[in-house]
Parts: sequence; structure tokens; C-alpha cells
Amino acid sequence: MDKIRVGILGLGTVGSGVVELLNEQSDLIRRRLGVDVVVGRIADRSAHKKSAKGVSRENLNTDYDGLIDDPEIDIVAELIGGIDDARKHILRAFRKAKPVVTANKAVLAVHGEEIFASAEIAGCPLGFEASVAGGIPIVRNLREAFAADRIEGIAGILNGTCNYILTEMTEKGADFGETLRAAQDLGYAEADPAFDIDGVDACHKIAILANIAYGTPVDIDAIPTEGIRTIDPIDISFARELGYRVKLIAIARQAGGKLDIRVHPAMLPERHPLAQVGGVFNSIALSCANAGLQAFIGQGAGSTATASAVVGDIVEIARWLRSGSQSRLPAAAFLPDSRKRLEILSAKEVRSPFYIRFSALDNPGVLSRITGVFGNQAIGLETILQKGRAGINDHVPLVIMTYEAAEESMQNALNEILELDVVAARYALIRVESGANQFA
Repeated sequence: MDKIRVGILGLGTVGSGVVELLNEQSDLIRRRLGVDVVVGRIADRSAHKKSAKGVSRENLNTDYDGLIDDPEIDIVAELIGGIDDARKHILRAFRKAKPVVTANKAVLAVHGEEIFASAEIAGCPLGFEASVAGGIPIVRNLREAFAADRIEGIAGILNGTCNYILTEMTEKGADFGETLRAAQDLGYAEADPAFDIDGVDACHKIAILANIAYGTPVDIDAIPTEGIRTIDPIDISFARELGYRVKLIAIARQAGGKLDIRVHPAMLPERHPLAQVGGVFNSIALSCANAGLQAFIGQGAGSTATASAVVGDIVEIARWLRSGSQSRLPAAAFLPDSRKRLEILSAKEVRSPFYIRFSALDNPGVLSRITGVFGNQAIGLETILQKGRAGINDHVPLVIMTYEAAEESMQNALNEILELDVVAARYALIRVESGANQFA
């Protein structure tokens, strides 16, 4: 084998970056492999408007099936995004016994089990490092470096758009709306940002990480997911006063034989490694039984970072091809018959400390009525802050930090408190992740 040919599906931001990187680093890649890795064909729905260095016009077209079926193509890189078409192309490649590399977190989160099974039936590798956290090598580390370790917990900042918005709100006191508009102007947020700011993107990514860390299929529809739309600058200010930072956190860990997996804003102690990660960066923290606490930080998106991860998978699969295809890592890290489904902890079963902010009347006896409700639900209170004196409508901000409590108990308490005639309808609730051994 004197040359390994890659077929690229999709010549968008990531696809273009992959073509550029394979060309720029061709000498380095050949030194590592002893063989050239080149782009053999590209399929893109707007092929007539595009060009790629080293790829002839006849090999840059809209024929996705033709690319996959081409016997000259050794590796298929699915970089079109989306779900349905991506799934179809990936499965077709495996039916043709061709290894696949993808950067598509959505298709793996929704159809991962079918794709993993197809890879096993085909006996082909599946590379998906770029599907989670861009250039951070978290998938490879979970599948290989920690193969003999028990992952006790994962916590991550997995969406750069949200992290940028929350960082700006923290450092500049800006409100959510204006910061989102700035993120869109800078290209950090899409015109329709819902996928990012409602936590869906992070949900897909933590589902993939939990799948390979715990050897369990993960139903994304069962993952409790909240975004950052309701985060108010006043709560970020109170968080800083209390020694915390607000971040959108994705969490996965085993709890009582179930999988505690969720995405939501959380208050992290300022000393927490994830609390220090600002801007559009991503970060993932692992708690490992033997390797201890591990933290990874890097660019979670963008052409160059994501292309680096894609090409890294291409090079690894090229090594597999060069070796005669003798040894292959299971697509989902565990042998198929060793995987078992863990029940996902329901939202009401989750336990954590809480930050709550009410707007309450500045009258005698109000505080005791509110705290009495918490007492009835067996929720311990750690800190109570009343800021200032009565202003508009005779209400003042009342901030309460609780000890660890069940989500169900907290919701019961909130429902009862909001019925009191001394409390306004609007409130804020943010979970706190602050355990003594908490990376995750």
C-alpha cells in the first residue's frame, strides 16, 4: 500500500480544514506512517461552487454514494453534520467494509448504538474524537489511556458559545441578551442559537462520553437538560460574592447502580479547575479511581482544532490499514457483549446543594415563613443573605444556599414558597457542584 486515500463527505468549515491540514502536514504524516495520506474524492452538495487543493474537478462532486462505493477510497470522513443523511452515509460505508471518521456528535448521540453495532459487524474502526470538545483528545483518553481505570465521574464545559456568554456576563456584568448578540456578531453563536444555549449540544456530547466511559447505551431524551437563558447578572454577581462562578456543566457519574447524567448551569467554587476556564474554550474533568483527578482544556470548536482531531483519527486508522487490519479497538470502547444499559437517574432523584434567590417582602416574619417551608422538606440551609432594604414594590432580594437535598424536595419547597403572599413569582434556582473531591 503506497498511498491511503480519504473520501470526504462535506466541504464546509471542518471539511475544508481537514483538506488543508492533510496537505500542509503531508511530510509529517508520511514520516509517522511511511505512506502518503491524500484526499481522493470529495462530495458536497454545493460542489460546483467549491474547490480543494489536490482534488480534480471530476473528483469533487455531489455523488456521496459514488464516493463511498469507490474501491479507491480507503477511509470515509463524514463531515456533513446533521443526523439522517449522516447516518445513512456512515452505515453505507460500513456495509462496504470501510472505516469511518466523523465529527458529528448529533448522529452519534441519536444513532450511536446502531452505528457502533455496524462498525463491529463490518470489523472496521470508527474514529469520532472530533465529535466531543473539538481538539481535546478526550475520546481517545477514555477509550485507551484509562481502559484499566474506573471513571468515577465526568464534568465538562462542552459548549464554547455558552462559556463565552457566561464569561462575559461574569467579567463585564453584561446581560444575557446583549452578550448573545455579541457572540453572534463574533461568529461564536449561530443565527438560531437554541441548540447551544438550551443545552442540547452539551447533552449530545456528554451522552457520547458516558457511553464510552461506562459501557452503556444512553437515551438522550432521558437526560435532564437545562440551558442558560434564565441566568441573570444579579445571580452571577451573588455567585462571585459567595466565592463561586456560574458555568453550563455537563455531568455523568454512576450513582447507586444508575447513571447520573445531566446538563444545567451550576455554581462552581472559584478554585474548581472548570471555574477558571473562560471564553470559548472547552474543558473536561475526570475523577479516576486510580489515575486520580485529570483535567483537559482546549479549543472545543473551529476549523483548525476540529480538523486536527479528524486528521488524528485518519492517521490512526491509516496505521490500522498499514498493519494489515490485525487489531482494532471496539467502537464503543467495550466489547459488544460486555456493554449493559444503566438506568438514568430521573431529575427528581438527583441530589445537590442549591442556590435560590427570591424577591420577598421586607417585613418581620417573612424569613421565618420561608425557612419553615425548607425545614418541612428536611432541607438544611447553609447561608441566608438579604441584600439592602425594600425598594420597588417593597421587595428585596433574598438569597439562600442549601446543603445537599433531593431535587424533588427542592421543587416541593419552591412550589409551596411561591404560593406565599410575601414572595414574588419570579425566582432563580441554580445547582451547586462543590463536593470535597469534585472535579466531577
